[in-house]
Parts: sequence; structure tokens; C-alpha cells
Amino acid sequence: MVDDAVQRIREICMALPGAEEKPFGGHTAPSFRVRDKLFVMISEDLSEMTLKALPGAQKVLVGSNPARFFVPRYVGHKGWIGIRLDAATDWDEVAGLIAESHAMTAPKRNARRG
Repeated sequence: MVDDAVQRIREICMALPGAEEKPFGGHTAPSFRVRDKLFVMISEDLSEMTLKALPGAQKVLVGSNPARFFVPRYVGHKGWIGIRLDAATDWDEVAGLIAESHAMTAPKRNARRG
């Protein structure tokens, strides 16, 4: 199941304009960037992912479903959200959140092409 989740995230991310997979720092888990700026990171144990979110989204998502969403360490204060990955993952929702994170990170001309 973990490998399936990582592969689905990879497919979603790599379909976006300018996206590339590149580890973050000394970590071995996949992370995804556009123009060398992170927009998705997967935890080392592959059970969670973090991504940028639109202003106010973190509060709404964590407040509505704290079993699924959380405020991640290190980047939570910047509005990023964490998502726990398991059998109940809503992949349409995840794809939409990834696309928003990418659009917030990509140069405007790349984001419009997606």
C-alpha cells in the first residue's frame, strides 16, 4: 500500500508542468519541486506527505478532519498542510491539493499551462 501511495503521488506530481523529483536535503523519501522550489514532500516512513496550501486551507482541513490532516513541523507555520496516507486516502482530493501547491510554487506562466 505504501509503494502504491508513493507511486500515485509521483504520477500526480510529474504530470504537472516543470515538476521534477529530487530528494530534500539528506532525506531519501521523494519530494517534488518546480524550478527547484518544493511543493510536495513525503515523509521518510512514506506514511505522510506535506504540501503548500492556500491561505486559510490549513485551518479548515485540519479542523474538519484531524485524523487525515495535520499541521506539519517546520513548515506548518507557513500554512503547509500534512496528509496521512492510508487505504482511505481520497486521491481526487489529494490531486487537487497537489495541483494547488504546484500552482502556488510554479512561475505563473508554468502554472497557467497545467
